Amino acid sequence: MDNWNDSYFQARNLRKTWQSEGQRLQVDFSLDLQAGEMVALLGPSGCGKSTVLRLIAGLLAPEAGEGQGSPVLRLEGRNLLPVPPGKRQIGMVFQQPSLFPHLRTDDNVAYGLRCQGVGKAESRRQAMALLEGFGMKDFARRRPETLSGGEAQRVSLARTLIVKPKLILFDEPLSALDAPLRRRLAQDIRRMQQEFGFAGIFVTHDLEEAQLVADRILRMG
Repeated sequence: MDNWNDSYFQARNLRKTWQSEGQRLQVDFSLDLQAGEMVALLGPSGCGKSTVLRLIAGLLAPEAGEGQGSPVLRLEGRNLLPVPPGKRQIGMVFQQPSLFPHLRTDDNVAYGLRCQGVGKAESRRQAMALLEGFGMKDFARRRPETLSGGEAQRVSLARTLIVKPKLILFDEPLSALDAPLRRRLAQDIRRMQQEFGFAGIFVTHDLEEAQLVADRILRMG
């Protein structure tokens, strides 16, 4: 798309250089994303897919332009570059769910709302509604250590969705699961993405997974 200003999310010239096993690697990334669109970044390990997500989330800083254009990062017209990670209204789902071990499933999901000042009863009500959507209502009182990998990842996604981020970044969230479960959860993510209408960037090295979750696939590496 030529007119970047019409896009919901815009990234231009996001560059990062790093060393890996004695080699100099570089990513130089640009993307426009429409509201409610899911894009998959497909490519082999080490090509910079996760680095791109960290640049977007603010966990890494892009390198300044050197005659090739300065970095641009906008969400709904807002310049994200000076905004700290916690203020960007961007959610992330990682390969490992990293749930709070001392909290029950429903309290893990409700955690973000409680941090925003939402009352205990209302935050739990919203958490239960999300868990029901993921077929996890009966797991509400379970502790994280009693959940399977797929169940924990559903809880992680619900915890991300509950605060209604404007963009969700998925960093190979299904790669630790076996193939049948990956397919099932990829379908669940797609269903929830269409139901909630959030925009997302999904990193994977699996073509079938990318086809299941995304409107569009970009190849890297």
